[in-house]
Amino acid sequence: MPTTAPLTPSAPWVELSTTDADWESVAPGLLTTMLAQLHLVRAFEEEVLDLASQGLIHGPAHSSIGQEGGAVGSCLSLRSQDQVTGSHRGHHQFLAKAFGHVAPKGIDPRSDFSPEVVEVLTRSLAEICGLASGYCRGRGGSMHLQWEEAGAMGTNAIVGGAVPQAAGFAWADRQAGSDAVSVTYFGDGAVNIGSVLETFNLAAAWKVPVCFFIENNHYAVSTTPEEATGEPRLSGRGPGFGIPSWRVDGMDPLAVHLAQEQANEVMRSGGGPTLIEVDVYRYFHQNGPFPGSAFGYRTKDEEKGYRDRDPIARVAGHVVRRGILTEAEVADLWTRSKSVMHEISQGLLEDDPDGKPGRKRYRPELLPDPAFVDVGVRGDLSELAGLRYMESHEYSGETVTKKFVDVVADVMHRRMEQDHRIVVMGEDVHKLKGGPRGATRGLKAAFPDRVLGTPIAENAFVGLAGGLALDGRYRPVAELMYADFIWVSADQLFNQVGKMRHMFGGDSPVPYVLRIKIGTGTGYGSQHSMDPAGILATAAGWRIIAPSTAYDYIGLMNTALACDDPVAVLEYDTDLYAQLSEVPAEDLDYALPVGRAALRREGAEATVVSYLSMVPRCLDAVDRSGVDADVIDLRWLDHASVDWDLIEASVKKTGNVLVVEQGAAGTSYGAWMADEIQRRYFDWLDAPVGRVHGGEASPSVSKVLERAALAQTEDIAAALEMLVRG
Repeated sequence: MPTTAPLTPSAPWVELSTTDADWESVAPGLLTTMLAQLHLVRAFEEEVLDLASQGLIHGPAHSSIGQEGGAVGSCLSLRSQDQVTGSHRGHHQFLAKAFGHVAPKGIDPRSDFSPEVVEVLTRSLAEICGLASGYCRGRGGSMHLQWEEAGAMGTNAIVGGAVPQAAGFAWADRQAGSDAVSVTYFGDGAVNIGSVLETFNLAAAWKVPVCFFIENNHYAVSTTPEEATGEPRLSGRGPGFGIPSWRVDGMDPLAVHLAQEQANEVMRSGGGPTLIEVDVYRYFHQNGPFPGSAFGYRTKDEEKGYRDRDPIARVAGHVVRRGILTEAEVADLWTRSKSVMHEISQGLLEDDPDGKPGRKRYRPELLPDPAFVDVGVRGDLSELAGLRYMESHEYSGETVTKKFVDVVADVMHRRMEQDHRIVVMGEDVHKLKGGPRGATRGLKAAFPDRVLGTPIAENAFVGLAGGLALDGRYRPVAELMYADFIWVSADQLFNQVGKMRHMFGGDSPVPYVLRIKIGTGTGYGSQHSMDPAGILATAAGWRIIAPSTAYDYIGLMNTALACDDPVAVLEYDTDLYAQLSEVPAEDLDYALPVGRAALRREGAEATVVSYLSMVPRCLDAVDRSGVDADVIDLRWLDHASVDWDLIEASVKKTGNVLVVEQGAAGTSYGAWMADEIQRRYFDWLDAPVGRVHGGEASPSVSKVLERAALAQTEDIAAALEMLVRG
């Protein structure tokens, strides 16, 4: 018979509770500040629900009433430089962090609230109401609250969406030599999200000081942890990743405070990540002013049981028992909290002249200007003012012949040498002599603390890089081994990184480079062969570069690494990495301007528009067909950076256009390009815009079927002849 022995987890997992001695020994100022914050958060949330009941909140009103103890208790242990991210139910998290920033010495419940505290309440409510004076200028609303100065880095409408970014803030803190920590708040539903679990693992592996703070309110809308997971004690997830974990009664704010202090001690001393699960309860339904019992998924008795343990009443009871405040002073604190919130909300409103008597509307002068709608989707590129631009025909120095892939490594080495903020991460980038294809050759040896080999966890490390970018102290360069993996990391790429600048008000730079290797033609089949250009171009926040020559790669990458917008760099593995090219022997510091395409060939009969490895195929096809054509290499593919001046001049000259790409029709970039050319230049076209693209199906492993699925040189030549001669 086999023998068995019990195993002990490497990280502690404890349940923390307070004693009477804890309540006796805690400083009076901490208790009064805790009580004041709890009252202000509760009054704030009740005012939000009141506005929602009048139809004045556009969108959801996810109140935190009942859950205040978790956020207030934990944030009392944090400093301004500590960073937090929150959930879609995040008003209390944001307010608690902001209060600590503007009132670091505490809030005296006997005195009038300071102008700074009132401003936090005013701007927070304005943001939830969608007004221009809000922290995000009305764009964030209830679910996207951010105030970077206070370390409140953003609440998030995607369940678990901000967790990877919090690990990025924590990595930046550790790398910068700070003892600051990051706390990311999320609920019981998010514990089952893949990106959250990926980040647990990544944070533990890299020992980054991030606290995973689970607000277990027992209902993901109406689904309980007991229904959703085999272990409803959610803090049990931590030890499985080697993360010290605490389980705490969240209706006891002092217990939360003490647990957070212990977690901070672990993180600030280099012990890596921590996890705290607090048992809390939202008194109302997922959204709005009705209890969950009204929807039938919980009982009134259950709700009463938690209300009887209300965190405000608990703290107030101890404050009165110890003689710190009288019952009358506690009652006055609540009256003043309600009064200041009512005064703030009424200051935003006026009588609606078009509504029923007593109906209110927001004062028109407080509403955002509709012209602001797209401002801040991307930056103004002023950060590029000092770059030295130089096209290949302008270079007159010595050249050397190199493989394209070696140039990729060389330019990154040069930039990392000159800019200590650049951090490279991805799967195997630190080994195999520069990753699977050598594109990061020599970087780990030269910059050991800034080249990070990641687990196979794209959502986690792509999101962590997003946190680094938003933090601003570092410039992450993340690598996806294959383009198809954008689907694996889609939430972080599209919902998070691509929208950060705009949804948080338009001012936050997001300096992020994402290197994407395209494996078309390698025989790796349907899940490793896509061209992602058409998908990426649908995300307005991303800029996209597609270098077809090694010379252009240097210039475009230098521009990307100086840009304060996220930039996707498309690198064609099959046709380009092994290509031998002439590049400057010494000069690796020139750049190429945003929004400028390259005219690779001049002609009079047709305009051929393409990018990446299809550009040399187009040049070959033009020679085969005998059609005298302009060949335009787009270089910049995002909608904001297309060189319409060059395209327009060519179209007006030739009257015929052929858009060429290799990838599948369903994810086509050329479909948008052809439509836009037709819309812009219809009067100059002699024929409909022609297109060459791959088949409907993704490329297969079979060499014959793979070739049939991809556009080839002969397809381009035939299309040109048909367009011009046919």
